[in-house]
Amino acid sequence: MTIYVDGLLFLNFFFDFLLLLSVSVILKRNVPLFRIILGAFIGSLTILILFFKITSFELFLIKVYLSIIMCLISFGFKDLKYTLKNILFLYLVSIILGGFLYMINIEFGYKNEGLVFINKGISLNVIFLIIFSPIVLYIYVKEMKNYKAKIGNYYKVNIYIGKKVLNLNGYLDTGNTLKYKGRLVILTNIKNSFKNKIYMIPYMGASGYGVLECIRVRKVEVLDLGVFEDVYLGFSKTLNLKEADVLLNAFMREE
Repeated sequence: MTIYVDGLLFLNFFFDFLLLLSVSVILKRNVPLFRIILGAFIGSLTILILFFKITSFELFLIKVYLSIIMCLISFGFKDLKYTLKNILFLYLVSIILGGFLYMINIEFGYKNEGLVFINKGISLNVIFLIIFSPIVLYIYVKEMKNYKAKIGNYYKVNIYIGKKVLNLNGYLDTGNTLKYKGRLVILTNIKNSFKNKIYMIPYMGASGYGVLECIRVRKVEVLDLGVFEDVYLGFSKTLNLKEADVLLNAFMREE
């Protein structure tokens, strides 16, 4: 069997570059592209190790060592936590891509008869790998960024209503900037079972005008944002918050 070293080096470099670039985008590492290229080049040299007689454990140690070097070259060293996070995400992205390629190989390279899988003699084409690997990583990175943006707006919330304390999950929506008499208004879809005085507060939203049934609460504690006193809590039966109970006010992040 003929082995083309230059082809293996290119393929290894290509995948290492994709992995490092994905880590850079996910973690928002503002580094020059040439550093990622250099890190990928160093990583591609691991393919040459296969031509030496070493044990599987030694090969594993060398790969771990080179992955650390790749991250240090590509992203630099600020502190231990920064470096470990880079390495962790490099392996996570590698697992995602490797798992996808393995699944495709099983789907196209094997046929199953019951619980038994038989090799059909079909292997993944290099062109296929080069075309579809960036697509897979692009989808993964995009979903990761969307998830991080979404999860970053969720907060633990404690609402003090008289002697009662509600422990809820809050979502900070930049679209909620409602104030009434200078006080912030937050919204919830839970039932108003409190005996506090009711205030009917007018609002204007994307769907038009309306009036909210609200009560004044003593204070609202939002983890990582602070404590807000004398806030209005509005009740809306049509509010769909999915994973949250309270729609926080955008001004809570600014105050």
